[in-house]
Amino acid sequence: MKLLAGHKVAVLGGMAERPLARYFASLGATLGCDVADASFVIDDLGLAATRELAIPESAVHVSVTGFGSGGPREQWQSSELVCSAVGGVLRLTGEPGQKPVKEAGDACTFHADMVAASGAMAAHFARGTHGQGQHVDVSIQQVAMSRNTNGVLVWQFDRRKLDRAGGCIAYGKAKVRVIWQLADGWCFHALMTGRLGAPANKGLSDWMDESGIDNPMQGVDWLAYNRSTLPAETRAEWEAAMTAFFATKTKKDIATEGRRRGINACVVNEPADVLKDEHLKARGFLDTADGLPERFAAIRAGEGKAAAPAIHAGERPGPLSGVKVLDFAWALVGSITTKTLGDMGAEIVKIESRGRPDLSRLDVQVSASSAGSLDDKPWFAHLNSSKKSLTINLKAPEAREVLDPLIDWADVVVENFSPGTMAKLGLDYDSLAQRNPGIVMVSGSVFGQTGPLAKEWGVDGTGGALSGRTYQTGYRDGDPVIPGAVPYGDVIVPFVMAGHVAAALQHRRQTGQGCHIDASMYEICVQQMRDFLAMAKAGGAPQRMGNADPAVFFQDVFPAAGEDRWVAISTFSAEEKRRLEAITGPDIAGWTRTRTDHAIMEQLQAAGIAAGALQDCEDLLDKDPQIAARDALVMLEHAVLGPFGHIATPIAFSRDAMAPFRAPGMGEHSHEIATRIAGLSPERVAELEAGGLFT
Repeated sequence: MKLLAGHKVAVLGGMAERPLARYFASLGATLGCDVADASFVIDDLGLAATRELAIPESAVHVSVTGFGSGGPREQWQSSELVCSAVGGVLRLTGEPGQKPVKEAGDACTFHADMVAASGAMAAHFARGTHGQGQHVDVSIQQVAMSRNTNGVLVWQFDRRKLDRAGGCIAYGKAKVRVIWQLADGWCFHALMTGRLGAPANKGLSDWMDESGIDNPMQGVDWLAYNRSTLPAETRAEWEAAMTAFFATKTKKDIATEGRRRGINACVVNEPADVLKDEHLKARGFLDTADGLPERFAAIRAGEGKAAAPAIHAGERPGPLSGVKVLDFAWALVGSITTKTLGDMGAEIVKIESRGRPDLSRLDVQVSASSAGSLDDKPWFAHLNSSKKSLTINLKAPEAREVLDPLIDWADVVVENFSPGTMAKLGLDYDSLAQRNPGIVMVSGSVFGQTGPLAKEWGVDGTGGALSGRTYQTGYRDGDPVIPGAVPYGDVIVPFVMAGHVAAALQHRRQTGQGCHIDASMYEICVQQMRDFLAMAKAGGAPQRMGNADPAVFFQDVFPAAGEDRWVAISTFSAEEKRRLEAITGPDIAGWTRTRTDHAIMEQLQAAGIAAGALQDCEDLLDKDPQIAARDALVMLEHAVLGPFGHIATPIAFSRDAMAPFRAPGMGEHSHEIATRIAGLSPERVAELEAGGLFT
């Protein structure tokens, strides 16, 4: 099912080799036409450099640049390393107290291209509504910043800053170790909070008992465990025991016995391992002419057709105005997908349950939040703007009185449960399509809906570990470190999902045909590692490269004056390197140590050299003029926490501007949704509430 079949894409600048170009090709578009004949134009040059081109008014024009189009730093020089630095990601990657290290590959650029893909497809849908094209502008710096939700909120609320965590992940007040040395390599493993993680955590504890390891986690009530509030001394005791345990295990042990026991662990793969992976083979992911990945998500066409496929503009602004979305998401992937759709104008009904609340309603990361409330978490607020909340017991027979009318109402259903869960509830794609033949359903999971690992456990770090991202991040003589120290798979998958949804809706508008979109975090992370797979396929054995990049003549991170202050510098030719050393002298680090990071950045940028301070959240939120100019934070009034800046969906549309609204309280709109959308009488709603349905 090729959602963009018949569309032509003009590719400008260096976009031909970029993930965004591959994304268009994966949906069936033809790349490489003249601008005058283009349905889409994509570039890495920016609006100022392309303004004189005769781009048709009907074309969707997409620019992805380091700092975005417009603003005081529009013309600054950029690189992947520099964008990671100024976007706040680079200073969080690496071992505490040591020099920061770049994530494997062009991670920030890949993320920005996926954001641009979702914006392009939303503008494509909007064109189907009003007939006009528009400019879609994406800043790699802003996209990198948008990933650091944890860092943004702890600075906003507690004036704390996150730091490099090495093989750990920082969850607000807690630093949870997730990379463990094995006898013959490394694995990823995380203890997870509450009902989600309880069985897997117990599985690890039981395995430790059987192995004869001294186990301080024996008998823990895992349903009560909270990673954010566990005392630091207890965590240290647990992690010492886990270190001893994992050191006795091999990669094969983790992949076989660990998987059988259902623990939240997987091997840290090398690129060559990915090429041999049986799960990817079963899903046909690498069944391509060159053996390298092409698709970003699998699409299964619906058999029926919608009776009235057109979707008309709704009351809210944004390119997806008029789209109606039923949201079953409960974790980051689904939450960010529907936030993106909602911020772009879609009407979102978020299905919730107090018995299994959204994960971001649970984590106590800042002092304004408490373990006893589901409505005081700024993390949830950041990730769930532009939605309405319906609490309902999905297992109650009466639930269908509300759900069935909502299924009829919806254009889109979003879910990120473990594969098979929606089928148990009678809400799988085939069941939904029987009621609503044109419905578009999108499922996000770690491994996808099919294949031998489909129902296996996984989280954000699973995709990073299995794809090779983790193995390739770090210094050659050290252990791998968490790439980015902030979620990656969790934040790129949603933009693939949102982009495919928008493209599928426009396709449905033209054909009446719905579809099921199957997005796998593992596969999308492998897409980001495509260059390393190509090296391995050619017989190489890619290793960690620190801050080096084969595509860049010279680059590194250098110390600046002050505590833990650094600057990233990239040069793309010998001539640029000579110009750099004409300023710094041959000892670049000696020169940078005597100057402040922002002064270095300003001086080198003025000389036309790509340089960027490794900014923290204070720099970004309080001092960065480019971030301020792009309205990267949207001030919204929260019902419990008061007004604060929410991370904006990092896309600028020239015609269909977005206007997000605050996240909902738990069940805040249950009565409104049951009466206005589902059509129940107030009397029947009162009866159902008395019976405990809206719980």
